[in-house]
Amino acid sequence: MSAMSAMSAAASPLHNRNIGFIGAGAMASAIIKGLLASGISPGRISASDPWEPARAKAKALGLNVTGNAEVAIVSEIIVVAVKPDVVASALAPLELRGKLVVSIAAGVPLMAIEIAAGNGARCVRTMPNTPCLVGEAAVGVARGTTATDADVATAMALFRGVVVEVPEKQLNAVTAVSGSGPAYIFLLIEALADGGVKAGLPRATALKLAAQTVKGAAAMQLATGTHPGQLKDQVCSPGGTTIAGVSALEENGFRHAAISAVTAAKARADEMSASVAK
Repeated sequence: MSAMSAMSAAASPLHNRNIGFIGAGAMASAIIKGLLASGISPGRISASDPWEPARAKAKALGLNVTGNAEVAIVSEIIVVAVKPDVVASALAPLELRGKLVVSIAAGVPLMAIEIAAGNGARCVRTMPNTPCLVGEAAVGVARGTTATDADVATAMALFRGVVVEVPEKQLNAVTAVSGSGPAYIFLLIEALADGGVKAGLPRATALKLAAQTVKGAAAMQLATGTHPGQLKDQVCSPGGTTIAGVSALEENGFRHAAISAVTAAKARADEMSASVAK
């Protein structure tokens, strides 16, 4: 562990606390790797999973790999990282009184999580996204009825990237923007690269330039806080190449397509939440 990682770990709400994962799949693994990179000792992390390859990967990271009940016993913080349809059956048999339960299961309402966790558990629901795998997550967090400010801070500390607290009723909108958003951006990167190939660039060069352009533009907006419309205007010289390209995007409904994608994803998330709540 580097000196910087040690300092970071000591300052974290997770410092010297035992963390357990019910489910050790791809998203759980991404979160765990982030915790380890931040200086959390693998000895403080336990995990369970019925799938042997997931268990093997957790063991390779140095974690204590055991069953759900044992994870609940030894951990102060329980991360629920199972499929939405098995959240209730995974939590119901466990003794979770006094524990902080953090769910990353998409579409499962806090009420359902709190019922499954039982009285005395403090619950927080989160919506991470796949860039969690590279430490660049965009995450929405909503607190349950008994979760405290300290609980929310602890849940936020599990993730690397941008983490915001929202009312639970906004989590499906978070899903539509940032949960599903990486797919929209990957499609944009692919399309920019295709355009570059059409314009004469080698595929590998076009793809590298397209991906870095998206990364750089996002970093610039986050660093400056400047409205994206203003940043766009700064690139558009009168009669130049950029305004010609922007005009083509507008003529083909680019802005409307992006808004419609978020609207459609939100509607589907609402449908899924309603079905889980029944």
